[in-house]
Amino acid sequence: MRKNDTGAPATPTIQVIARMFALIDVLASREEAVSLKEISEKTGLHPSTTHRILNDLAAGRFVDRPAAGSYRLGMRLLELGNLVKGRLSVRDAALGPMRELHKLIQQPVNLSMRQGDEIVYVERAFSERSGMQVVRAIGGRAPLHLTSTGKLFLAADDAQRVRAYATRTGLAGHTKNSITQLPVLERELAKARQYGIARDNEELELGVRCMAAGIYDDQNRLIAGLSISAPADRLDEGWLSKLQSTANEISVGLGHKPPAVKAAA
Repeated sequence: MRKNDTGAPATPTIQVIARMFALIDVLASREEAVSLKEISEKTGLHPSTTHRILNDLAAGRFVDRPAAGSYRLGMRLLELGNLVKGRLSVRDAALGPMRELHKLIQQPVNLSMRQGDEIVYVERAFSERSGMQVVRAIGGRAPLHLTSTGKLFLAADDAQRVRAYATRTGLAGHTKNSITQLPVLERELAKARQYGIARDNEELELGVRCMAAGIYDDQNRLIAGLSISAPADRLDEGWLSKLQSTANEISVGLGHKPPAVKAAA
């Protein structure tokens, strides 16, 4: 139990750390500099204790003093945050949740990213019991418009970029179900934007259907897609909520603050 500011703490190191976190939380809640008096009031710490800890934080550049008696978060926190962000790996963040999702559905789960006009498969979770005849190898590629994840990336582009993609690629098909006409693709992308998920209905491989949800970074940028592949007659719509939840979990691990999930039609 936390002791009063005037009491002698039984565990002084832990108490100091708890107080430091409380001070940082107050500074983080405000864009402008905060006065010593307000910080003291909000944390319940004595002004002299607040001043002493803030001075120590300022010495380490965790806190700045833009004017006498006022404080704000310092650049050292930004430097450390950028180090953490730079070390975040989409694959590392995704692998555990992907495996958990695979355990639930017993079908291949794929992680893929955009590279030019294609997606590249960067990780997968699957087992021989899935019954899939086609399992995309890590490093494999596929056209954007023929894949569920690829459609998510196209849906993130504006209309001009989508038309440019169609012109460059000719929207070549792989199966009788492939979307090869721009108006049809545009309608498909509109649905992906509306619901935040996309599908591949035997467009890349006959007998294989997929559904995908996006993975986003701390800047709300689509950086990868998580997809479930299954035999066409076994794709379960009940998996969709699990897929979206897993994609959101990975995104949160990368610093994203997800909006409310929209219900799919």
